[in-house]
Amino acid sequence: MATAILIKDANDISTEDYCVFGLATCFLKEDGEFHEVQVVEPIPSAALEAILKGIPTSYQFACGKLVGEVLGGETLQIPADFPQEAQLCDNFVERVIAATRTYKTRPEAKQHIPVGTRRDNLNYSLEKKRVLNAVHVVRTEDNVKQHPHTHNVL
Repeated sequence: MATAILIKDANDISTEDYCVFGLATCFLKEDGEFHEVQVVEPIPSAALEAILKGIPTSYQFACGKLVGEVLGGETLQIPADFPQEAQLCDNFVERVIAATRTYKTRPEAKQHIPVGTRRDNLNYSLEKKRVLNAVHVVRTEDNVKQHPHTHNVL
């Protein structure tokens, strides 16, 4: 059986390849206020294994899917398991390709969430907000002061 190659730059990824997708709760900061956004993201195998060990995560749930269910045809499709108001993460196609490759190199990670199944028992927490449009501004006060003898030979 032949499998369709999805992207000409990623000829190692086919519609029959496996990837995990999660629904993350993120925030956008506008005028000092936070607005909640639900984002569909591919989860690489190493991150999935850490999440399944119980670290706090912004993922509400995770689903095992074939890549063709999401990247089928010319348009991107949000799987039926996800709310319709959810949006795809930035650089979605590139991140799906990268995450899919992690499952190809570690096929044993596919056992955690088999194709067509969903895990809801994640340690979901919003204690540390994931702010998507955060800008880090470096100020002069942030510079670390060094002792005057640091570069002197004594």
